[in-house]
Amino acid sequence: MVLLSTGNLAKQLHISVRTLRYYDQIGLVAPSKKDEYGKRFYNEEDILKLEKILLLKSLSLSLEDSKKILMEKSIHEILTAHKSVLEEQKNGIEQSILYTISLVHTLEIEGKIEWESLLHLVINEKSERPWEGYFTEEENKILTSQLPKLESEDLSTKKWMNIIKRLELCVQMGESPQSATAQLIIDDIEVLSFETFQGNKELMEKFWEVRKSREASTELGLYPVSEEVLEFLDRAMERESLR
Repeated sequence: MVLLSTGNLAKQLHISVRTLRYYDQIGLVAPSKKDEYGKRFYNEEDILKLEKILLLKSLSLSLEDSKKILMEKSIHEILTAHKSVLEEQKNGIEQSILYTISLVHTLEIEGKIEWESLLHLVINEKSERPWEGYFTEEENKILTSQLPKLESEDLSTKKWMNIIKRLELCVQMGESPQSATAQLIIDDIEVLSFETFQGNKELMEKFWEVRKSREASTELGLYPVSEEVLEFLDRAMERESLR
């Protein structure tokens, strides 16, 4: 019969002697033999138990759950429950990644992060957006699927971010809403809006009317655009409509 000392077993399984002693203390895996000097020895059955423990540990199972599995109590239920926990953790991580992307985009647009805006953004991202108060069910479907999202890294989102940046630059540099630069931005907005709203001009105009209202934008959880930029955009779009 094979017997391994604590030191030799620790080397074989690539774990510390302290870990083996801890498993012994909590009654997880105890050595089958101790000599007169208190030296511990593990037999083949002990080694198999430890190998199972290490396998279960690699699956992120707690020592308590691992102990239950070793005792062959509700193995399927424990693994199923653990799978659910891992899925919840995965979903949480995915949501954290999306939120982090939205923060990066916010920083790229504004050049800084206002904590009040971030708190507001978090609340709106976690709550239901009351689109029904402004749009029909069919319009809601189009908006939900087509509107760019801060947490997205697709090309459409990048285009809209660049447009907001360009509008902010116009305001900062004192450009006139009637300037050639501003009107080129409006042209780009119209082209991108046509793509976003699938050619539905009525919905496009309806959305922009809502978007120009800071209160409505806030309620819908849309990216907060400053009053100055919204006013600039409104005046530039009025000029465009007179053409």
